Amino acid sequence: QALALLPASLPSLGTPADDAAAVAKLDVDYQKAVKMNDAATMARILHDDFILVLGEGTVKTKADLLREAREEVYIYEQQDEEPGSQKVRVWGDTAVVTAKLWLKGTRNDVAFDYLLWFSDTYVRTPAGWRYVFGQASLPLPKKVQQ
Repeated sequence: QALALLPASLPSLGTPADDAAAVAKLDVDYQKAVKMNDAATMARILHDDFILVLGEGTVKTKADLLREAREEVYIYEQQDEEPGSQKVRVWGDTAVVTAKLWLKGTRNDVAFDYLLWFSDTYVRTPAGWRYVFGQASLPLPKKVQQ
């Protein structure tokens, strides 16, 4: 009787471990898409209501990130999670990924190279897991990066 209350359009619920593994892979795929300026993959993973809050308070939308990817505003050498730093926590239809990210490249021909921590929130939708909210720290102090 209780199962009849679940929306038929939601993807089947896996175990929390299955969900965590799926979201972990999706987040790594998203980071790779950003690194490659792959706007099509980013668009598939990002929720339409996506918001990213950067450490200094800048807010970016899905449209902002897709435009930056298409225009190749950032050229990345590194845009990768530090191995072993990723942790995924799942609560039903919500999952949060935390990890340390190494960013190295150029923006408008100005070089950057730093680490930061991020938290990415995913929600289960009828189309599968989608990245709906992200928050990135300010660059970590150099002594913390080592």
